[in-house]
Amino acid sequence: MAKSLLIISRQAPWSGPNAREALDIVLAGGAFDLPIGLLFLDDGVFQLAAKQDAKALQQKDLSANLQALPMFGVEELFVCGESAAARGLDPKGLSLEEARVLAAQEITALIDRYDQVITL
Repeated sequence: MAKSLLIISRQAPWSGPNAREALDIVLAGGAFDLPIGLLFLDDGVFQLAAKQDAKALQQKDLSANLQALPMFGVEELFVCGESAAARGLDPKGLSLEEARVLAAQEITALIDRYDQVITL
């Protein structure tokens, strides 16, 4: 059986390539039916903010990749509620409605569920 993998995305979509790379890893894992999860933590929650204008920053829009996650079989999606609130984002109003909002104390238990963890 394949080992489970949790990707923790901690970077804002405009701060460099890490946000895109995290999504690419998750989509590839989903395409190969790996048990994979994705956690948006710290500035990574900005990836889920609605109405972003990626063109203004001369970057590619990540929203299509985010919306494709369920189509690739990626259903284990999580967002840190405290990270969202600290950045002025309503956890209930984020663009990825499928993501389960976790309290900070739940994140340790989430990480323990996975065999391997990659943080970007």
